[in-house]
Amino acid sequence: MALRVLVLTLLAVLATGPVNAQVRSESFALPSGAAPHDVAVGRDGIVWYTAQRQGALGRFDPRTRDVKQISLGQGSSPHGVIIGPDEAPWITDSGLNAIVRVDPSTFEVRRFPLPISDYANLNTATFDANGVLWFTGQSGYYGKTDPKSGDVKVWKSERGRGPYGIATTPDGQVFYASLAGSHIARIDVVTGATTIVEPPTRNQGARRVWSDSQSRVWVSEWNSGQVSVYDTKAQTWRFWKLPGQSPRTYAVYVDPDDMVWLSEWDANAMVRFDPRAETFASFPNARRSANVRQMLGRPGEVWLPESGTDHLTVLRTR
Repeated sequence: MALRVLVLTLLAVLATGPVNAQVRSESFALPSGAAPHDVAVGRDGIVWYTAQRQGALGRFDPRTRDVKQISLGQGSSPHGVIIGPDEAPWITDSGLNAIVRVDPSTFEVRRFPLPISDYANLNTATFDANGVLWFTGQSGYYGKTDPKSGDVKVWKSERGRGPYGIATTPDGQVFYASLAGSHIARIDVVTGATTIVEPPTRNQGARRVWSDSQSRVWVSEWNSGQVSVYDTKAQTWRFWKLPGQSPRTYAVYVDPDDMVWLSEWDANAMVRFDPRAETFASFPNARRSANVRQMLGRPGEVWLPESGTDHLTVLRTR
């Protein structure tokens, strides 16, 4: 289905410091009610999104402006999506209580059910250096799926409910963030055991995590409105408050240039943080209540799922 394209050029509203490069924005309308939750873009430029309210995985081709939605099954409520080493989209489906893989060519749906009867409230996933998928469940679970064997293992999190965002560092470490627990945790990818790492701000609401090229772990803090970074080598923390009086920092993504992107719900804006200059630049959204959740990208592009407006937006940075 052809999409109506809305092209917007956003002016950067500076919080502190200069903007080093022009950022251009292009938005694409999705089917009404799709409510795209998370988004991922492959090396081929195809964009995949979770249509959470419609139990589907969406496929968007920026070249043709065509969109296709693949049903994931009755009861599906997909949350996160990432591109695996096999170039296929992998989904954490809270409705199915399963990890789901969709073949990018045939659209065949394969499910990996969790070996528990409890509702895990699956959230986000990441692949480790060995090609094993690790995932979180807000009800108090984390686990792994081996794509080769199909084996799925689940552990209860040490401090109960809260596991939310998850990411792998370039040196092979896997960390998850606990929103309810206000901490991050490192997973031993051999044993499955976790080590709790406490951020310096109490009750900060660590929501999502992402790694930069130096294996530092960046954290979006929902309650405090901060972005923080944990240096995994020095085992030290730094943190900064986002611009505005009451920022709500939802998601974090670090691009290939090590620029830190954050979705800020109170200002309805994307915020870029330059770690070298320690400066922020804010890019407001033209549509109200965009509610951007987890963004992902590739060199020169940051893709945003606007769950509140049924749009995808790309920020072109080069």
